[in-house]
Amino acid sequence: MGVLTLSRRRFLEASAVVGGAAVLSAATASSALAESNVESGGSNDVKRVRSCCRACGKMECGVWVTVQNGRAIRVEGDESAFQSMGNCCNKSQSSIQAAYHPDRLYHPMKRTNPKDNDDPGWVRISWEEAFSTITQKLEETAEKYSGLSVFGMSGTSRQWGMLAYGALGQLVGSPNMAIPWQVCKGPRFFGTSLNSCDAFSWQENVSRPKVYVSWGTAPECSNYDDSCRTIIDVAEKAQTHILVDPRMTNHGKEADLWLPLRPGTDDAMALAWMNVVVEGNLYDELFVKKWTNAPYLVVEDMEPTPGNEYKKIVSGTFTVKTRLLKESDLQEDGDPANYMVWDAAHDKLSYCNGDTCEWEGETWVRPEEGFVPELDDLVPGVAPGFVISPTPMPNGIDPALEGEYEVTLKDGRVVKARPVWALLRERLAEFTPEIVSEICEVPADDIREAATIWATPVDPDRGFGNGGIHYQLAIEHACNGVQTARILDTLIGITGNWDVPGGSRGSTVGQFPLTLGLGGNSNGAPPLAPEVYDKALGVDEFPLLKWWQRWADDAVLFKTMETGDPYPLKFGWCSTGDIMNMSNPSQKWDALKNVDFFVVSDLWKTPTAGMADMLLPVEHWIETNCPRISQGSSGAQGATVRCIEPPADVLHDIEIIIETYKRMGVPWSPVEDNPWPTYEEELDVIIADSGMKWSEYVAEFQEHGWWDCKVVNPPFWGTYRRYETGYLPQKAAGGVIGNYGLADAINTPGFGTPTKKMELWNTTIETFMPDSPRDVLPECIEPPMSPKADPERCAEYPFIATSGRRIPVYFHSEHRQLPWCREQWPAPRVEINPEDAAELGIEQGDWVWIETPEGKIRQTADLYYGIKTGVVNLEHQWWFPELDQADKGFNLSCCNCLVRTGVGYQDRISGASYLRAYPVKIYKATAENSPFGNPCPCDHNGNEIIHDASDPRLKKWTQNYDIREEA
Repeated sequence: MGVLTLSRRRFLEASAVVGGAAVLSAATASSALAESNVESGGSNDVKRVRSCCRACGKMECGVWVTVQNGRAIRVEGDESAFQSMGNCCNKSQSSIQAAYHPDRLYHPMKRTNPKDNDDPGWVRISWEEAFSTITQKLEETAEKYSGLSVFGMSGTSRQWGMLAYGALGQLVGSPNMAIPWQVCKGPRFFGTSLNSCDAFSWQENVSRPKVYVSWGTAPECSNYDDSCRTIIDVAEKAQTHILVDPRMTNHGKEADLWLPLRPGTDDAMALAWMNVVVEGNLYDELFVKKWTNAPYLVVEDMEPTPGNEYKKIVSGTFTVKTRLLKESDLQEDGDPANYMVWDAAHDKLSYCNGDTCEWEGETWVRPEEGFVPELDDLVPGVAPGFVISPTPMPNGIDPALEGEYEVTLKDGRVVKARPVWALLRERLAEFTPEIVSEICEVPADDIREAATIWATPVDPDRGFGNGGIHYQLAIEHACNGVQTARILDTLIGITGNWDVPGGSRGSTVGQFPLTLGLGGNSNGAPPLAPEVYDKALGVDEFPLLKWWQRWADDAVLFKTMETGDPYPLKFGWCSTGDIMNMSNPSQKWDALKNVDFFVVSDLWKTPTAGMADMLLPVEHWIETNCPRISQGSSGAQGATVRCIEPPADVLHDIEIIIETYKRMGVPWSPVEDNPWPTYEEELDVIIADSGMKWSEYVAEFQEHGWWDCKVVNPPFWGTYRRYETGYLPQKAAGGVIGNYGLADAINTPGFGTPTKKMELWNTTIETFMPDSPRDVLPECIEPPMSPKADPERCAEYPFIATSGRRIPVYFHSEHRQLPWCREQWPAPRVEINPEDAAELGIEQGDWVWIETPEGKIRQTADLYYGIKTGVVNLEHQWWFPELDQADKGFNLSCCNCLVRTGVGYQDRISGASYLRAYPVKIYKATAENSPFGNPCPCDHNGNEIIHDASDPRLKKWTQNYDIREEA
């Protein structure tokens, strides 16, 4: 276990020494390497720039970009980047083709043809005309209707194209932002925010868990947080590698155990694991009693009564209403924040306070004792950190987890109260491995074996568990993602794997906050009032959005475009987003015709851009400056650094939104004498807590390489079990979002919930969804169109579709126009088991139709024994940049065109789209059943898409260096 008597203070002193040595080592290696590769002068001026790749959406891979005579010519891994282990992938290397692409947007443009025309009739305009028109249209919309009639869209972005995540709404007073966060990470963050703390779905893989569980993800190909070489080493060095996925992933073939569950049944599988953990006494009893609300007493025949006041996510507060027994239920002057337990040691009621997290009679003192963990396989360059030793229950209190107790309420009624834990065990009895085996179609013995291996410490003397669960996108898309995240978060917590090495840690906390990325929020404009968030589209259908306040419901928003109910949407701004990332993009395409003015900021003429009135060109990551801290738990701090000058008529997203604020007369910055800072001044503001200016920060980064946040921020990141120390960011772990910042954590132990506990009984759900009592505890539901839920539909559409696979050369909708990528993967593929294919007369490479009542698309058959019979795996967000039509053929192959939407077909808590586990039919495309007599998808004139690496159109996309210089 290491040095048990080491204090946190001694650890901080040791970290400073280790950090200095690490920096010195990095500087020596980097300087030597740089000197050996840099030539200067004459016609062969070569330099290498250290930066952060953004060729996929989220992974912070450190890279060197080689620039010769002002042109980027090579991208390769940075040896100082411990989070990516000095590697970079093919997407990273192909970024050069993107930066110099002939079809990239290089100038502002406006539409001259009607929106039903295949040719938008784009003409070049000046930035002056662009800004004047945008501000005029915004002001007209707000004056004629209100700020609510303005909506925003953003995509994966690159941490800077994120105006719909905050800044646009702040500018005009609109909460109506449609962002892919609703289906990507958002449901997981939603779930852990309800259950414990924001974004605690992230796992700290740099500490290399003893047991690695890959659940609904394939990070060996491409992903966010940890991926590629990093995750391969994690899995290979783990003593046991467990895969939970309906599909054998690329690296899954190396797993020790594979649980190929039926798509959409992750919630049932997770509850079965919890059943094994609880009934097998594999949980951490002290954690359960002290840090969850498992011992809190529930009075089932009492109507919910007011508890303490707690903050909503961005703006305002709410009063908890719960059946948990409170002191205020027992006596008139009782404190509603005192949540009652039965103290078995003293045979009486006791309590813990939800505001202070202090038990009866306790005065909390920050603990100092702990140890430096012994981590045999720690990624080189990463400090081990310091683990706080668990503190005992104060004053000999022993909260009971079982039993039934009579209590007298203040109205004189005598009622029975039971601990949450007892009710949870009753719920778990519905999900034994034998019962779940029938649901998930996985043998019960395999379920029990996997859960037992994961939950049983390989080395009990280490002082923490085997590691967390690496769960990702797949759990979010079958209409129960938030609850599934809650279940997994609880599993991780009660087994000693929460905020420990190799466990779930949340977003990295570095030297400075990143407020949703550069340009995501304005520091000068206040957050929206809670009354405004209460008017967001979708709050009536999904009441918890009034608490969440981070998005409007995407489906309701686009339906409102068609109906104008409850108010019209007339101005829209899409910053890197697209209509394909959630349900029913065909409906969205038509709905956008009802918008008076629609702006798109992007690198490309995407399908969404085809419906725009104005296009704004933005910078590529090779041209951009932006500080960067790992959004996951990798613990890296660095920067994206401008390697080459941007094209002459292109602006950075932050310049665009600040100029818009200026023309609208709204301060971007709270600094009175500089309300509209320059790009570099804004960079200085964001990294101010580092003690450096941006130019100084970049110089340090170039010399020293990536920083380990355990070293540069020991209290908030270098220390584990921060719920003990009062340094746990209770929301928005990586920065500041509305109500929450790092200061909220200081001097307050516990979690980011109203009870300050990991909430097995969820008081926020209970308050906002009083008509869903089963959801207060972890809950499982069938996907609404699964074979068990809708057997009649599944008889006609017999295959269950899953989607979202990671493709090595693409990231979601990106890179379809890059020759190095497209020639490797020229056409969309649907994976199908060879046995199913043989029955349907389908052979490898055949074009096939995939159909639902909502739509039909074509992809090429990829016969693969690694997918269950009766299941097909579709590729998502395909479009075809080569097609000379406004929609770029997105409806030819985009699988989200097959998806039903609406209440009952979305996650009932977050509104996330139903993108997996729905029934389809599949059959061979032939000349007789295909447009133009051609099984291959074609444009409106019968021209085929690119579907072969030899297609000459790929050569037309090679780099054009000269076009960038046009002013």
